[in-house]
Amino acid sequence: MSATPYYLQGSPMAIRLNNVVGWLARHGISLLGSAELSVRGRKSGQMQRIPVNPHTHDGDQYLVSARGHSQWVRNMRVAGVGELRVGRKVRTFSAVEVPDAEKLQVLRTYLEKWGWEVNQYFKGVTAQSTDEEIIAAAPDHPVFRITVTR
Repeated sequence: MSATPYYLQGSPMAIRLNNVVGWLARHGISLLGSAELSVRGRKSGQMQRIPVNPHTHDGDQYLVSARGHSQWVRNMRVAGVGELRVGRKVRTFSAVEVPDAEKLQVLRTYLEKWGWEVNQYFKGVTAQSTDEEIIAAAPDHPVFRITVTR
């Protein structure tokens, strides 16, 4: 990881769209599998909420941070647990960060499914990129394997 971890701040329009997607998820409407992530803030102790696109690969579930080393990623590293919500359905999970060397196929399949939405955050890397290009981008995009506990 570089001295300054990669993070791409959302534009005002992206922030508004995220607020809408999060509101929809809280009210039971998932857009193509989106959910609202809640994770305890490492400094405030308060639950922080953000919409995410949970991703399934080879039977395991993952959360990928397309924008890089965001606040939810930093909070997840400390908390190790979180919740995914769609309406009244809340799934509590534990999370383990995936090492860069193990991200290749998870990132490729994530980009196949969600690339239309997230390619702009991957600096030109797409699902069609070479293995080497995706591996080179892996340190900029934290991935957590999640295990639902209830």
